[in-house]
Amino acid sequence: MEAIQVRSFQENDFQTVQQLNKEEGWTNLVEKHDETLCSWLNSEPALIAMDGNEIIGYLRGLTDSTTTLYVCELLVKKEYRKNGIAERLVNVAHECYPSTRVEMLATQESQGYYENNGYRAFYGYRKAAEEL
Repeated sequence: MEAIQVRSFQENDFQTVQQLNKEEGWTNLVEKHDETLCSWLNSEPALIAMDGNEIIGYLRGLTDSTTTLYVCELLVKKEYRKNGIAERLVNVAHECYPSTRVEMLATQESQGYYENNGYRAFYGYRKAAEEL
């Protein structure tokens, strides 16, 4: 495995991002193709992790650039997990906005990862657009 590089998202990365979403079972993102692409094009930071020429992970975030950096999605291919790639993506995103706190949602499967890496739980509520 070559050194993992992190770079900004480019629109031609989107099909591979969607393939990663599909492999992870994040079907809502895959099914809402146009909306998901729009969200990528309007998000900052939007980062891609590369092993050579292969996209192996990503981070899509939103920020006010001063107080909060919200990580909307963070995903690393299963075979690359536990190699510090997710942490690297978060660190690169935070380097862009060093005064911000980092907030993110976790799935039941990823909760332990975040707790083991020093993240504190916080609680919130959500309604989908269709529910409003």
